[in-house]
Amino acid sequence: MSTDRRVAIWRSAMLPGSETFIRGQGDALARWTPTYVGATRIESALSRTQDVIAFPDGRGFLRLRLTGASPRLFQTLSEVRPELVHAHFGGDGWLVSHSAGRLGVPLVVTVHGHDVTRQPTAPGAKGVRYRRNLQTVFRRAAMVIAVSEVIREQAVRWGADPAKVRVHHTGVLVPPAVPMVPKRWDVVFVGRFTAKKGIDDLLTALASMHSPRPRALFIGDGELMPAMRARAEDLRVDATFVGSRSPEAVQRHLAESRILACPSKTAPDGDTEGLPTTLLEAAALGLPVAATRHSGIPEAVVDGETGLLTPEADPAALAGSLTRLLGDAELRHRFGVQARRRVSTHFDLVEQTRRLEELYDESTAAARLASHR
Repeated sequence: MSTDRRVAIWRSAMLPGSETFIRGQGDALARWTPTYVGATRIESALSRTQDVIAFPDGRGFLRLRLTGASPRLFQTLSEVRPELVHAHFGGDGWLVSHSAGRLGVPLVVTVHGHDVTRQPTAPGAKGVRYRRNLQTVFRRAAMVIAVSEVIREQAVRWGADPAKVRVHHTGVLVPPAVPMVPKRWDVVFVGRFTAKKGIDDLLTALASMHSPRPRALFIGDGELMPAMRARAEDLRVDATFVGSRSPEAVQRHLAESRILACPSKTAPDGDTEGLPTTLLEAAALGLPVAATRHSGIPEAVVDGETGLLTPEADPAALAGSLTRLLGDAELRHRFGVQARRRVSTHFDLVEQTRRLEELYDESTAAARLASHR
């Protein structure tokens, strides 16, 4: 790994256990050296002692959140000495944009989903403030990366210059072979327990299936976990909830499953997905998927080829997909092989990260050119 081109990867909360895509992408950099910088530390399976934390005691962070400027953050970034800052999520991009500008280094911001769907539509003063901040960071950023075409459209809708926005799919590791392990679960779900994940629809679909009912594994945590546990009990679904798991454990559970369910939908508050990384991780392990036609999902799942897609918020249609896949081992195998091939071709972490580094190069070259004008 090169040591002369350093990128500061910024996430204000460093780092929630659900955001494996940030760590995986940064760790895969080959020509750029990543330093992970956060405002505060989150204790999770992804947390590392070497992460650089600007506000370890929390003091000073409120000023940054209120004003978008902080001498301490500027000092922290100065000590890292990056050639570029890459922020994840629009709001976090705004937090670091002032310091990156003072430091004279270009800022790249990746928008993922809720930051350009739910948050800009918030009512009242909160929404006004967020939209103003989002437009500010779009103006300051050298480049805006969208994780799907749908998210690109949303970024442009909220003020991003179309010429600055690039669609870049985050890649995943594709193992050299599919692990041959016994299948313990018929259906697996992985994700945060939030409204946009459609867990309620999945439970309703599972409850309608009989002879025998599928064994379902739910991996993840979130504010809806208690309600979804209660719903599963009320519906008498054969569901096991294991909470958050390490990336290694998630991979093992995926390999032990026959189908991934991804029933995402637009939440009542407008929150939507970007492109769920779990879809790609499952496909890399040869799992077919039963998913919805939501946001960037059709960019990863080819209906009738790598999985089955149904409308959002349609438990009956989802149950039909699950029934069809569980009842046809040859179909599961064919879809799984084709899903793995598609991920290897279009979403391989090494290749996608190489393309990301080209975007870094483009941003820094443009900044150098502008400075000499």
